[in-house]
Amino acid sequence: MIMYVKVVWHHEFDEEPTLLLSEIENRREVRKVEKFGDGRTQFAGPEGSTGDTTLSETLMPSPREIAQDPQFSLELMSAEDFEAEWRAAGGR
Repeated sequence: MIMYVKVVWHHEFDEEPTLLLSEIENRREVRKVEKFGDGRTQFAGPEGSTGDTTLSETLMPSPREIAQDPQFSLELMSAEDFEAEWRAAGGR
């Protein structure tokens, strides 16, 4: 099963992303877009990555588990919306 999630990370760290968009298949992150408060966007996927963005090496928690952590706000997103964000970030 493939799902697409948008996670807002509520924090005060300038060097960390505030928005994480992930394509997840069988609890494994396949592609990711990270957006930062200063406007930077980075990505990671099978063909490479930008900046220091990497894919998770461990199984992803369920959306329910992520949403239970108060530092995160999670929404499911459509494949089309993820693809648009992926292309805008420079992914191919």
